[in-house]
Amino acid sequence: MDLGIAAGAAAVGIGTLLLGAAWGWFWNVPRRVVAGVMAFGAGVMVATLALELVAEAADGGGVWPVVAGFAGGAVLYVAGDRVIAMRARRRARRAAVDDGSRNITARRGGDTPGNGGAIAVGALLDGVPEAMVIGLSAASGFPVAIVAAIGLSNVPEGLAGTVALKRSGRPGWQIFVLWGGITAIATVAAVVGAAALADARPEMLAAMVALAAGALMAMVCNAMIPEAFEEDHWATGLLAAAGFLVAFVLNELT
Repeated sequence: MDLGIAAGAAAVGIGTLLLGAAWGWFWNVPRRVVAGVMAFGAGVMVATLALELVAEAADGGGVWPVVAGFAGGAVLYVAGDRVIAMRARRRARRAAVDDGSRNITARRGGDTPGNGGAIAVGALLDGVPEAMVIGLSAASGFPVAIVAAIGLSNVPEGLAGTVALKRSGRPGWQIFVLWGGITAIATVAAVVGAAALADARPEMLAAMVALAAGALMAMVCNAMIPEAFEEDHWATGLLAAAGFLVAFVLNELT
């Protein structure tokens, strides 16, 4: 197996987080556009987890490893999201005390400081297993289909997370270090996956892939669709359906 191909493929697929981050940081993206991209990306992600991750995991390892991995990924994401939201509320309450006023942004959603962090948690939790999948798929050459699908789904994550973090006052260097760090961790994970897991039992591989799918599903439902619907609710369903169809066609043609 060529570990260089595995690393390169993962860097391309996960590194599109930085493209979304650059879009969100260097351009003043209107809220409606962010909401539309998030809705479209949600559809892409659902298609990716259904057509690429869960289906292939079930074919390779059976039903129960997929159930265990999917549930574990969802629980991990929700727990991480909860911790970030609670920390954001505590910071907001401390700021309100310091200012001598009530801080209405302590609630979940909108400009909440934790929202971008929640998306970043999802990107990390699904990015590492996704990168391992890419690494394992590189055994037979550059995995164009799965890299394209994962890369397309990561652009909205980087955009939405960056816009939320930018609103909360985070400096640009912190934001790009965050997304760059996730990309670097995922690239290392791809190499580790290619080198160490090539001979792993199919059930273990299935559980790891399903872990990515579960975290992805929870992130879509908790962080992306609600914000997209709140800002531009009439088009959310159509854009999500369009994203699903684009990912489906891409999967079928490649």
